Amino acid sequence: MVENLGNWPISIEITVQWGDMDALKHVNNTVFLTWMETARMAYFEECGMMDTFESEKIGPILAAIKADFLAPVVYPDTVVVHTTISKMGRSSFEMAYKIMSSANGGELVATGSATGVMCDYSTGSSTPISENLRARITDLEWARLP
Repeated sequence: MVENLGNWPISIEITVQWGDMDALKHVNNTVFLTWMETARMAYFEECGMMDTFESEKIGPILAAIKADFLAPVVYPDTVVVHTTISKMGRSSFEMAYKIMSSANGGELVATGSATGVMCDYSTGSSTPISENLRARITDLEWARLP
């Protein structure tokens, strides 16, 4: 288990679209999951995980996702989604998310978590997180500290 992670190295600004809202006149809950996915993919690109997928067909697969909604978001707004890998096991990792509303002065409007598993897409089986990828994740988590 790798410790001392969870330093929130990736932040993505996303403009809320009119079509993100539902009949109840706030952003639909599924949109929050899409925002988390956007931040997750930015993290994967930044640490080189997607390069590993392209070259070795070993990459992440989503095993679980959870969101806690703290306040509604409405159009117009811009949200900032922060993400981090908070824990790594042998073949799995946990990510955390914070979503902030710019229209509400940076108010925390949602939190979330996801569990990913490294998968060998040629066999469909889980596979250990390589030492190289572990090092890149640790470097990313520590490179952006103030």
